[in-house]
Amino acid sequence: MIKIRPAVTSDIPQLVLLLEALFFIEADFLIDYDKQATGLELLINSSKDCVWVAEVVGTDQVVGMCSIQTMISTAEGGLVGLLEDLIVSVEYRQQGIATKLLSEAIRWAKEHGLKRLQLLADKNNVDALAFYHTQNWQKTQLIGLRYVGSELLLI
Repeated sequence: MIKIRPAVTSDIPQLVLLLEALFFIEADFLIDYDKQATGLELLINSSKDCVWVAEVVGTDQVVGMCSIQTMISTAEGGLVGLLEDLIVSVEYRQQGIATKLLSEAIRWAKEHGLKRLQLLADKNNVDALAFYHTQNWQKTQLIGLRYVGSELLLI
């Protein structure tokens, strides 16, 4: 049995392993334990964002995760969310866990007044794209771009 709950900082080592599996699929990202652990800690401790985990009941084993980061949209005139890092361990897939994580994320977004959710998915991740399609997500006319100039520095 699986329970969906908010992530806590003690989950971070297991969440980084899930991100490693996700980044193996996504060609744009490389695993860097320290960076991912720092990012997860920031998200978990944020008052405006959330990270949900799927945990095997009666254990401390985390087998899935999903996060939402909030931002302001001028198009929507309010808060919107970027859904990221929806991943379920291979051995726990096809059991409805991703659907449960996504449902909890959508519930949270509605509860927090978000006007839209959006996500980026690897264009070659056929399984993920098919899953999102079954969950009523649709492609938009937008494409994702990433700045690759000199590294951004804080001054």
